[in-house]
Amino acid sequence: MNKVYPDAKSALSGILKDNMMIMSGGFGLCGIAEELSDAIREAGVKGLTVVSNNAGVDGIGLSRLLETRQIKKMISSYVGENKLFAQQFLAGELELEFNPQGTLAERIRAGGAGIPAFYTKTGVGTLIAEGKEVKEFDGEKYLMERGLFADLAIVHAWKGDTAGNLIYRKTARNFNPMMATAAKVTVAEVEHLVPAGELNPDHIHTPGIFVKRIVEVGTAKKRIEFRNTRPRPTKAPAAGTGVEI
Repeated sequence: MNKVYPDAKSALSGILKDNMMIMSGGFGLCGIAEELSDAIREAGVKGLTVVSNNAGVDGIGLSRLLETRQIKKMISSYVGENKLFAQQFLAGELELEFNPQGTLAERIRAGGAGIPAFYTKTGVGTLIAEGKEVKEFDGEKYLMERGLFADLAIVHAWKGDTAGNLIYRKTARNFNPMMATAAKVTVAEVEHLVPAGELNPDHIHTPGIFVKRIVEVGTAKKRIEFRNTRPRPTKAPAAGTGVEI
């Protein structure tokens, strides 16, 4: 079975449809499947439910799908860096299911492990608990959360092989490994693609059994979410030289 596709558009061909649920890896701008999300935008599918920690920042990543109003609902834990996300939510144009970040990660992991629901203390007695079952164990209250399983997961990896085995780089691992297990179809974009057998088995984070399609996209753009600068202090000239040091 050939898993390698020449570009993101062909890697998603025949998979995308309106009203599907998509998991999108990444945290902020780190480890996001930017090429694949842009291909989803180009495909024009609508009514999407997207599971992602956040929606990147304005004009990059999933935010580009918000621009085209292709996303109907976000299941996320953080929206603070995306003005368009906040605007659409406050205007009632975008459904939002807020999750504590650890709960979101566990919902995804549970979905990938075939666990339909689990109990957690996180959120008990807060707005998060509204409409959810609360149960007592050993004198403590716990909130029931449902596992998540999507139609499609798009993930970004540093290196992959032609069998679909993936290695993530440092913090770009974030949500990607869990999401790769928690969908009917997982499509991976990788910066470096190598022949099967070249990856050290001990270094593989996602086994190829979870990955149906893979595309090589080259080295990821190293974007900066916040650029904080300050003016350099004026340096006094060296004594007797008139030259700054």
